[in-house]
Amino acid sequence: MVYPGSCRPQQIPLYENGNSFTVEAAWRLALPPDLSIHFEDLALGKQSQNLNQEVGDFVLRRRDDVFTYQLAVVVDDAVQGITHIVRGADLLNNTARQIHLQSILGYPTPSYLHLPLVLEGHGEKLSKQTLASAIHTENAQQTLQELRKAGEYLGLRDLPDGKDTSIAEWLLAATQTWNRKIISS
Repeated sequence: MVYPGSCRPQQIPLYENGNSFTVEAAWRLALPPDLSIHFEDLALGKQSQNLNQEVGDFVLRRRDDVFTYQLAVVVDDAVQGITHIVRGADLLNNTARQIHLQSILGYPTPSYLHLPLVLEGHGEKLSKQTLASAIHTENAQQTLQELRKAGEYLGLRDLPDGKDTSIAEWLLAATQTWNRKIISS
């Protein structure tokens, strides 16, 4: 749901709290009119989002005084000097907001790469939140078998079978195959 800006013209009351004042409302970033953000995703290509039409003024600090993911991740990445961000495709729609915040705060914009999610049979992503079972990595052979499954899921073909390959060698081959796949698409 797009935030309609209904609280934008209101004066937010301050409440005295000991030696300081508190605001019992969320802090939203007021967007300039018709703000479209364009960027190149290293895997998905050209991306564009009109923040006014698709998001509206977005929360930076919740009513309970907790800063939101959007602001926290932008500041954290900038402080650490992050230049490349690799994450799941489910977080793609956050990127335009983060790029806008980076611009406002004078931070450089990193390169972005959004990867497909691994989904279970009902289309739900595999994660700790969905109680996905752990992969078997008790020994090198099991680890390589699990890595091969992941590579197959990602459409990586002609990778070493792992019989006479170390994990490091297999990962290098998979990375090179992935890079060729991205360049050719």
